[in-house]
Amino acid sequence: MNRNRLLIGFAFAIVLAFGASAFVYHAFRQASAAPAPVVTQKIVVADGALPLGTLLDASKLKTISWNASEPMAGMFTKIEDVAGRALITSVSENEPILEGKLASREAGAGLPATIPAGMRAISVAVNDVIGVAGFVTPGTMVDVLVTGVVGGGTQSGNTSNVTRTILENVRVLAAGQKIEQDREGKPQTVPVITLLVAPDDAGKLAMASTQGKIQLALRNTVDVKSTNPGPVLESVLFASGAPPVPEHIAVAPRKVIIAPPPAVPFTVEVISGGKRETKSFPNQ
Repeated sequence: MNRNRLLIGFAFAIVLAFGASAFVYHAFRQASAAPAPVVTQKIVVADGALPLGTLLDASKLKTISWNASEPMAGMFTKIEDVAGRALITSVSENEPILEGKLASREAGAGLPATIPAGMRAISVAVNDVIGVAGFVTPGTMVDVLVTGVVGGGTQSGNTSNVTRTILENVRVLAAGQKIEQDREGKPQTVPVITLLVAPDDAGKLAMASTQGKIQLALRNTVDVKSTNPGPVLESVLFASGAPPVPEHIAVAPRKVIIAPPPAVPFTVEVISGGKRETKSFPNQ
């Protein structure tokens, strides 16, 4: 009886070992099998670092292999589909050229190609102070402030200077003739700044730069919140302050003096030598 149990246990162990061996063999065979080939396709990339506004041609482009199972939206597979169009953003070497980075073929090259449809580029004269010590460079965002005179005119003399923020979160397209920011962030001293604005804002900026004095306020590029600050009046800014409120002074009630009624004079009848007369004397 014990012998039969041992035989059965031994046979079960043999079967279990055979199954484990078959499983390990199958796993090693799968691991050693050659991976499935990756299907690739050609995509167009930049042959080197290219600045904003560059007009693309075959000498600035090349193709590289790309996994066909991971396509990118707006990518190109032929250089001729990209040639003749300008970049609206700078690209790095081997960076894919995508539809969203290109201007239309009719837009040309340079600064005009970077202006979106419905927007305008307008330039204003600046100096070191207006241009925030040269740190207003292409790609930065600024607010535009203007200082001018308001009131009844110079003849009436009823005038006051006011500073008002007329534009907020405006993109700088160019500093001088440069449309690319210095890679090291160095300031650029230029006489002219070009801003990207809506058509209505272009009129405001033209009026402000010719009839008043403008000032640019540099802001963080990620800060897009509009604050709409109120105007600052010169008469308020330099006023000495509100007049002091007079302290309450207790006033004693006025004493009314009533004058006594006038004294009624008394009269005396005087008879002298047959002559009669009446004389009045004050009543004291």
